[in-house]
Amino acid sequence: MISITTSDKQLTQQAKELAQHWGFNFSESLQTQDQFFLELTPQHLQLIQSGKHSPGPIYIDFSSGQVAHRRLFGGGKGQTMAKAVGLNKHFDLTILDATAGMGKDAFVFASLGAKVILMERSPISAALLTDALQRASMEDTISDIISRMNFIFGDARKLTTEKQPQIEDEISLDNSIPQLKEEPDVVYLDPMFPHRKKSALVKKEMLAFQSLIGDDKDSDELLSVCLHLAKKRVVVKRPIKAPYLNAQKPSLSMNMKKHRFDIYLKL
Repeated sequence: MISITTSDKQLTQQAKELAQHWGFNFSESLQTQDQFFLELTPQHLQLIQSGKHSPGPIYIDFSSGQVAHRRLFGGGKGQTMAKAVGLNKHFDLTILDATAGMGKDAFVFASLGAKVILMERSPISAALLTDALQRASMEDTISDIISRMNFIFGDARKLTTEKQPQIEDEISLDNSIPQLKEEPDVVYLDPMFPHRKKSALVKKEMLAFQSLIGDDKDSDELLSVCLHLAKKRVVVKRPIKAPYLNAQKPSLSMNMKKHRFDIYLKL
C-alpha cells in the first residue's frame, strides 16, 4: 500500500484525511524506503519515485505546460483525436473517458466543448486527478472547461445506466456499482499498454507511472462493456502496431505517427 506524507505541518491533517479517503498509509516523515510515495505540498499532490533514476515529481496540472499548449495550439476540432470522437461534426457530445489516467485527453475534449465523464479505478490516479480538478476549478482561465468535467471513481467494467435508489454523487471506495446518469454518446478508451523496451519515445514519468499502476490486462473485457454503453461510437487509442482490442476489427482507424484511433461505430 502506498503512503502519503507532507513536510508542511499545516497540511498534516489534510494529508491524513486524504490517506483515509483513498485507503493510503500516512507517514510522518519523508524519509521512506518505499519506491513510490505521495507527497502533499501547498501547490499540489505529487507522486514521488525514489532512487537516482527518478523522473522527478509527477503531478497533474491543467493550467500550464503541455496540457495548456495543447489547448491553445493543438489544432482544435481539426486534430485527429477530435475527429475520431466526432467533435468536428457535433458540438454537444457527452464523452465517457473510461480510462482517464492523468486526464489529459479528457481535458482536450472538454476544452473543445464536450461534456466529459472521467472514470478511473486506480486510487493513486484518482487522488492525483481529483486534486488537479479541484485546483483547476479555481483558475479563471479554465474553470469553464473544468465545469464540463465530472469524475467518477470506479471500474468501468462494472458501469451501468440502470436506475437504482439512493444514488450519491460523492466519490465512493466501496464495491458498489458505479452508475451513469445518462448514456454517453462516445466512450473513449486509452488502456495502459506494456512498453517492451525503454526508448526516448516513452517518457520517464510514464514509465514510472506504469510500473506503479500496471497494465490494463482486462481491456478486452472493457471494450465489450463500452460497446453496449455508447450511443454513437467507441474510440480506442492504441500504439500504432498494437493489436486490436479483443481481436475485434474496428469500423475504421485514424493513424498518426506513433499511435492510432480505432473507431467502433454503433449502427
